[in-house]
Amino acid sequence: MPGNLRRRATVQPAMPVPAVSYAASPAEKAFADHEILDRFYGHLPPVARRTPMRELISTVLSHRTTHADEELAYDRMLEAFGDWPGVLGAPVDDLIYAIRTTRWPATQAPRIQEILRRVRAETNGSFDLDFLASWPTERAMTWLTDMPGIGLKTASLLLLFSYHHPVLPVDAHVHRVAQRVGFLGPKVSVEKAHAVLLALLRPPLDAEGLFNFHKHNYWHGQQICFFLHPNCPRCPLKGFCQYYQEHFGEATPEALAATPAAWDAAAWGKLPH
Repeated sequence: MPGNLRRRATVQPAMPVPAVSYAASPAEKAFADHEILDRFYGHLPPVARRTPMRELISTVLSHRTTHADEELAYDRMLEAFGDWPGVLGAPVDDLIYAIRTTRWPATQAPRIQEILRRVRAETNGSFDLDFLASWPTERAMTWLTDMPGIGLKTASLLLLFSYHHPVLPVDAHVHRVAQRVGFLGPKVSVEKAHAVLLALLRPPLDAEGLFNFHKHNYWHGQQICFFLHPNCPRCPLKGFCQYYQEHFGEATPEALAATPAAWDAAAWGKLPH
């Protein structure tokens, strides 16, 4: 009983009724999504989560790989070879073994070495990516995506998280939420969604707004809007979400009133990185 009482005490007040409807335009839904999730998960300062080189290489390692396995691969790689010159000069079979917890180590190892080769050439051997801060966004995106294994998501994550360029990374979670809510068309691919969503949000969202839009929709897809069996009762977007309307009808006042206004970490767990 005491445990149940503690859990009940953490329940948040109900969310306010959304200002947009199911018939709202994609732009109206996108900005409503941003406003509501900004309150639900809390506004975040755009602080880099790791060094730029780690952001770049870790994101390459993360493809179809769990976060824990990505971290293990990164740590083993630097433990084995010491630094970026060491990784670049390592026998490829040894590098494959070091990053074996990734999904495709035999593919990723030569890609990582080619990326490091190009970074070394651009930086005169310093492996310092800070020159990207002063480059125009389009030039920086082109330079990054020209390298093997670096697509729009990886390049956008690095440029937004580390250098505050006004770009929007779109992964499977962000893509799923956007399509279900209804501000991204059902046939728009993840790759094409980068440009489509950015066009909806820019302007007025600056880099800080885009950072929060990405993080909040990433969390939402990971924690509530699951691929299978989404937790629609907990979702604060149900008042204008196309998926909710198609599966349950329009949200009733009672359903909206029962929706928490904020993420309850004490009851539901801490949000990931």
